[in-house]
Amino acid sequence: MTDSQKTFPLPSENSEIIEFLKQRRSNLAKVMGEPGPSEDELNQILQIAARVPDHRKLEPWRFVVFQGEARSRFGRHIASAFIRNNPEMPEDRAIFEGERLLRAPVVIAVISSPIECPRGTPQWEQELSAGAVCFNLCLAAQAHGFGAQWLTEWYGYDEAVNSALGVNGNERLAGYIYIGTPEVAATPRGRPNMSAKITQWTD
Repeated sequence: MTDSQKTFPLPSENSEIIEFLKQRRSNLAKVMGEPGPSEDELNQILQIAARVPDHRKLEPWRFVVFQGEARSRFGRHIASAFIRNNPEMPEDRAIFEGERLLRAPVVIAVISSPIECPRGTPQWEQELSAGAVCFNLCLAAQAHGFGAQWLTEWYGYDEAVNSALGVNGNERLAGYIYIGTPEVAATPRGRPNMSAKITQWTD
């Protein structure tokens, strides 16, 4: 049975989800280790990630998954781009940059792929949908018991690296999501003063 044939229950209070969201915190990629998600877990995480607002069901995003040796092979493109952009930097720094994806057992690139829509869904709405995918991917990974961090860093904006990733046309890299088992617990961070962020509209 497809989603379009299902009847979903009305929303109801779920204290566990509320507590999960109240305490949500990114896990640093640099302190992640094995294990990463199994194949079945990863498939579930990706399916959940795709359950986001998507005006007119355009699916204006896609995933590129890095595991195993693929992480270091792609790292060669990152290292080459770094050397080209920073010829004065020492070689060990280029090696460091080339090992960026090795920080976690699974790295997922989310690519924003806006689609020309005859009915006029704005590109901005499609890009927001890709951003929602990135965050949903983090939530799904953490709900499965893994750590997750959404990063772009300099190579997310490098033309040569994006070309190696297969980003083309009007596509853009929305983010790299690092997923693994945290070796160090996340620490609290300062949060916004909500009273300064919220206003009530009046005529």
